[in-house]
This record gives sequence, C-alpha cells and structure tokens, in this order.
Amino acid sequence: MANNLRFQVVEEAFKKRPVEVKVPSERPSDYFGKYVFTRQKMYKYLPKDIYDAMIDVMDNGARLDRSIADAVADGMKQWAMEMGVTHYTHWFQPLTEGTAEKHDAFVEHDGKGGMIEKFSGKLLVQQEPDASSFPNGGIRNTFEARGYSAWDPTSPVFIIDDTLCIPTIFIAYTGEALDYKAPLLRALHAVGNAAKDVCQYFYDDVQKVQVNLGWEQEYFLVDEGLYSARPDLLMTGRTLMGHESAKNQQMDDHYFGTIPDRVQAFMKDLEIQALELAIPVKTRHNEVAPNQFELAPIFEECNLAVDHNMLLMSLMKKVARNHGFRVLLHEKPFDGINGSGKHNNWSLSTDTGVLLHAPGTTPEENLRFITFIVETLMAVYRHNGLLKASIMSATNAHRLGGNEAPPAIISSFLGTQLTDLLDHIEKSDNNELFNLKGKQGMQIDIPQIPDLIVDNTDRNRTSPFAFTGNRFEFRAPGSSVNCASAMIALNAAMAEALTSFRERVDAKIAKGENKVAAILEVLKDDIKTCKPIRFDGNGYSDEWVEEAARRGLDVEKSCPVIFEHYLDDSSIQMFESTKVMNRKELEARNEVKWEMYVKTVQIEARVLGDLAMNHIIPVSTHYQSQLIKNVQGMKDVFSEERANRLSARNMKLIEEIAERTERIEQMVEELTEARKVANRIQDIHQRAIAYHDTVCPHMEHIRYEIDKLEMIVEDGLWTLPKYRELLFIR
Repeated sequence: MANNLRFQVVEEAFKKRPVEVKVPSERPSDYFGKYVFTRQKMYKYLPKDIYDAMIDVMDNGARLDRSIADAVADGMKQWAMEMGVTHYTHWFQPLTEGTAEKHDAFVEHDGKGGMIEKFSGKLLVQQEPDASSFPNGGIRNTFEARGYSAWDPTSPVFIIDDTLCIPTIFIAYTGEALDYKAPLLRALHAVGNAAKDVCQYFYDDVQKVQVNLGWEQEYFLVDEGLYSARPDLLMTGRTLMGHESAKNQQMDDHYFGTIPDRVQAFMKDLEIQALELAIPVKTRHNEVAPNQFELAPIFEECNLAVDHNMLLMSLMKKVARNHGFRVLLHEKPFDGINGSGKHNNWSLSTDTGVLLHAPGTTPEENLRFITFIVETLMAVYRHNGLLKASIMSATNAHRLGGNEAPPAIISSFLGTQLTDLLDHIEKSDNNELFNLKGKQGMQIDIPQIPDLIVDNTDRNRTSPFAFTGNRFEFRAPGSSVNCASAMIALNAAMAEALTSFRERVDAKIAKGENKVAAILEVLKDDIKTCKPIRFDGNGYSDEWVEEAARRGLDVEKSCPVIFEHYLDDSSIQMFESTKVMNRKELEARNEVKWEMYVKTVQIEARVLGDLAMNHIIPVSTHYQSQLIKNVQGMKDVFSEERANRLSARNMKLIEEIAERTERIEQMVEELTEARKVANRIQDIHQRAIAYHDTVCPHMEHIRYEIDKLEMIVEDGLWTLPKYRELLFIR
C-alpha cells in the first residue's frame, strides 16, 4: 500500500505551503491598469486631435476614421515598447468558449539588410486569421479560409508578458460573425438606442443608455498533483466517477469561512495581476462546497466586463499553476455537492442615472422604473426558451436543476412589494400615478447595534432571473462560459421589447391620448401578458415544474432540444429585427452548439470507458483475487464449517465484485456501440439528440457501479484520488 502512487501524491499535497506573493509597495489604485493603454496613457502618447477623435469613438459611438489609425498605432507601439513588449496580437473570442491569439513581432526589413521596429495602423485595425480552423457551423469551408479580425476601440488594449493584446471582433470573409463580440456589440447598440427612445418619455436630456454587467465567477481549486492523477479531470474538467465523501458541505462550515492560507496566497496574487490589467476585482470568499470559491468585480460596461471575464479566466489558470493548484471552471466537477455558476448582474444606466433604480423622488420617476421593469419581464417572457438556450451546455446541464442552482426553467422573482404594485396597476381602473416605498429601517433590539436598512426585495436563490434592488441577477449562466452568450440574447430581447413598447405608446399618443395615460395602458397590457414569467416561490419543487408547464414556459431538459430555440420563428425575427444576427448566423451557431455538445459527451464517454476497463476493473479484480486467496487459506486452517462462517463476508464481496465488474464490462460495450450508432447519424442535430438520449444514460449507469466498487475495494489498491482527498487538501 505504501507504494500506491495515489498515497504519494496525497502526501506531497499535504506538505505544500503557500507560495510567497510579492505585494507591490504602492496602493492598488496606483498600479491599477499598469498594463493597459488607458485614457491617461492615450492622452500622453497620442496627439491631442487624435486623442479627441478616439474619445469621440469610445464615448459617443462615432465611426472610427482609418486615417487616424497610424497615429494611434505609433502611440501604442511607443508605450508598449517602453513596457518591454516585442509582439502584438489580435485577441478575439471564437465560438470555443475561450479566446484566440496569433503573435507577430514589431519587426520589418529596413531595406538595408537590417530590421526596424514597426507597427502600422493597418496592422492595428485589421488582420486575417484562418477562419476555417475555428468553429463556424458551415459558414466557411476548409478551402475558404479567409476571415478577418477587426479592432474594437471601445475595449482598451493590454499587455500580457511581452505581447500587446488588441481586442477584436472576428468575422467571415462574407461578413458573418464567427465570434461572440460582434453580435454582442450589435445587441448593446440595439438596446441602447431602444432604451434611449423610451427614456425620452421621462427625461429630455438623456443622450446615452448603456448596459452594465457585474459577473460573479465561481470556481474550484484542486491540488495539481491530485488533478494530474485523475485522467477524467485532466481530459474533461470533471470527475466522471467518485463516491461522495462522508463529509462534504452538509455542515455549512465552508461558506464564507476562513480562507485557507494557500488559497489566500493564490487569491492575492490573482488580484494583483488582475488589477494591473484594470480588471476591477473587489470580492473574494469561500463558496458553499469544499474547495469552492468566488471572485467578483465592480460593475462595468457590458462589453468591457465580458472581455475582462474572459481575460480573468485565462489568468486564473496561469496563476493557479504557479501556486500548485489547478482551477476547475466546469459547472459540476464533483457529484453530490454544489456546482459553479457565473451570475450575471445586469442593469441599464443613462448618462443621468440608473434606469432600474427605485424609488424615484417623483411619481414620473417611479413610472420610468416600472416601465423598464415590466419591459424586462416582457423580454424574458417572450424569449424564456431562448434565454435558457443561451446558457445551456453539456457542462451546465449537470448543474441546472440541482439544489444549488436555478432550475432549467426561466422565471423571474420580484419580491412582495413589486409584485403587489404590478398587481395593483393591472387591476386599477384609472390611470393615476403611484408611489413606491424606499428602503425601510429595521430596528434590532440590541442597543449597541444601529438600525438596519432593508432592501425593497428579498433574495430568492432558486430564481434564474431575480430582481435584486437596482438590477436583475441572471443566475443561470455556467461558470465556464462566455458571458456574451447570455448577454446577446437578453439585450436583443430587451431591445425588441422596448421598441414594441415605444411603437404602441406612440400610436396611442398619435390618436390624441395623454402621454401618461398611454404609457399606463400599454403597461397594463404587458403586465397581464408577462404574468406567467413571475414566480416568487420555490423553484426546486416538483410542483413548480408542473405549474410552469401550465403557464406555457419552457420546461425541456434535453440540452440539444433546448438549443432549437435559437431557430424558433420568434427568435429569428427578434435577432433580425434588432440587426444582431441573421438567419444564416443563427443556423451556423446552432450547428456549432450541437457539434460541441456531441464532442463533449463523446470525449467523456471515451475517457470513462478507458478508466473503467484499465483502472477500475483491474484494481477490483486484483482485490477480488486477494479475497479468494483469503477464503482458500481459511479452508486450509479451519474446519470447513468454521471456514465457511468466517469467510462469508469475503464471499459476498467476491460475488458482488464479480457481478459489478461484469455489468461494467457489458455497459462499456453498450456505451461504445451507442456511440458508434450515434456517430453514423449524418445530421448533427439528430446526432446530438442521440448522444443525449442513448449515450449519457449508459455513462450514469457505469458511474453508479464504479462508485459502489470504490466503497468495497481496499483503499490501498484504489489508484484514483478520492473525493475526500480532492476536496480537503489545502
């Protein structure tokens, strides 16, 4: 047993101490954005007229004039080379849920046999990566490889190591988006314009509406040695087998508990590097499950927030390895305990204030607040299936519906005060304005404790889309995904809802109705229409599933089927009317989603079959052989009657191991055959459904048998690190 590699790895993990982190002597505010071409640096390195032109592009949406690109590139290059940079890259977000980059040096021939450092506006603005090698859903053939990456000047360039990273969109030669950023920018533009138009009913001075996003990134940390000893973690990001630990999260002692020293060192290092890249990280804490943690930033403009989250996930993996950890971003890396999400806190704000903030100081301001609340509910109601599709994946499917995550049914929690108010407006026979209660004081009967200020809504952890005071919290997105997927669908749906609202109100005003009366009439209609999406109860209950189906909400659980909502007539019409994506782009993205689903499950199935046949069965039969020798030895020492009595337990174990290993072998064969049958299906949509319906169930059955074997095979023989080791190493 002492030679078991698993024990050696565990012993090494226990010996590890925190890595010493070099903390900057300055305050965080002094080194914030050190490696980012911020506005302050732009002002220093760009001519005044070029700087002003860039600010106009960034703040007012002015079209970028390529004639200024050379001057901008010169300034960027000067700053970057002073920082030790030698290369540049267009940094983009293909449909892989990750980022992509190709590095080129700042060098050109000088015409005299030497080299010069050069970086032109042409190279800044546009490049040509190979479009055929990224997921494209059939938009580009292998022999049609041309695609373009184009600079997004609204997201600042930054430095990683010796490379200047330039955030860009990525499109096909024929113009279709092959990434997340391009449709996100279109969706943000659409909702900004639609919201500004509606704001004109209430504020004449509103010039701009922007979307704000605050994501909450949950993750697990696992010791690197233990991670490497688990092929399933290494290849799939989750444990495909493993009996739950006797102690996991049931004592509620990890949530908000003292952060372990090694983890604290990792967090400190991560935060320093994140702040240097202008990622405004603010919150860190232990999450519910053992070895699970959370990091959250200050709210930012949505496009920038998405870029920062993608950059942070890459940074987390790098920093974790420096501290002897591997970071797990999979939504459900361990069975039986909480999975990880990435809550998207979404709000709208103008250059004069937050649109979802209440109460206002006047009835008109309260009317504005209710208008944007109701139209958000309309967007979510009309496209609840699409919003579920936007956050669904083969990995997030394991998390949704568990008791730590929202169910796979989109609904919205408002709280008692807002619910009562909407019900009152719906039933009111007049068109009078109304008042809202602000935050109330709560007196605690302890003299030393001051009164608490209570929000006008409680929290509902079971709600996928909950109103939490001045924003909606979209809790359903998974921890590993690009936030842009959910934000594209939500903001496009919101743009459609606000446009419809404006058109109906204008039509009533054109007929001579009073503006306030027209707004209230349309709101009453919409409150009635979207009422099925409002649910303040327990989203985990079986009764809610039945009730949601009666309300007409989408209750489908099959991931490949849920993806079909992208191709609903209502979805296509919404995306095309808001000019976010066209039918061809949507069809291509669904091809990619189905293909990624198939590949994910395929890899998991192959890894599970390999582990079952090459790890689990050999270890189990080896232990079985030891038991058989023990039983035979008993008969040599004791009488037959006593030997049978003493070896009865071992005989049961021998029989159980034989039965379970036999079933595993049979099920692995069935799993392999199910994969072969599914792989022969030409249509990727139907192939994905086949993988869900026929391959996944075999995997669950195999896991059940393996987990039972783990509990009876001698601990010293079991080769794979167990949950109690993976989750409790510090």
